[in-house]
Amino acid sequence: MRDVFQQELQEVQQRLVEIAELVAEAMRKATTAFQDSDITLAEEVIEEDAHIDELALTLDELAIQILARQQPVARDLRVVVSALRMSANLERMGDMAEHLAQLTRYRFPDKVIAKGLRTTFKEMGEIDIQIAEKLIKMLKSQELKQLEKIRDLDDKIDSLHLSVFDKVLSDTWAGTSMDTVDATLASRYYERFSDHAISIARKVAYLSTGEWAPDIDEITESKA
Repeated sequence: MRDVFQQELQEVQQRLVEIAELVAEAMRKATTAFQDSDITLAEEVIEEDAHIDELALTLDELAIQILARQQPVARDLRVVVSALRMSANLERMGDMAEHLAQLTRYRFPDKVIAKGLRTTFKEMGEIDIQIAEKLIKMLKSQELKQLEKIRDLDDKIDSLHLSVFDKVLSDTWAGTSMDTVDATLASRYYERFSDHAISIARKVAYLSTGEWAPDIDEITESKA
């Protein structure tokens, strides 16, 4: 029974990595579609989000079955409970990529973002992709150094997010009302993507060290 239990815990980790890889690919595609007004790629992201949702649900069901059958304690219990929370974060990250794709589809054939902000959004997309890649590494290896890297990248996203609001609220902003709404929504999606990644990274660190930082996770989950 102990061998079966350990295999199930390994399967939980493998499924988390699988979902994280799909989420990273969704953000890559969504960012390209968003920048290039690529409707075909945007439709792919929207359709594939259902698969991410399904995998997250399946993982949750597995975790609940483990809790019911194995009644884990100590670190094993933390692993299973954390997996439930991380799967929810990953599902929301997939949603953020889908929302960007939906914006792309709504505005096609026009580009979503006005010229004055396209460089900013290009950078936000690139950073979120880096965050997703580092998160995958952390889920695979539980390397704590990845948390610091993800946190630094998240700080950059937060700074860019604020710069978008500064831009659209400035007297020099010449965009339409639609441009303003699109920019603030898109910036929010990129910012939330990185926030959920930070939440996952902190949970992984908690599993390795036993130290918890509830303030960040509470803030992140309250924004979900």
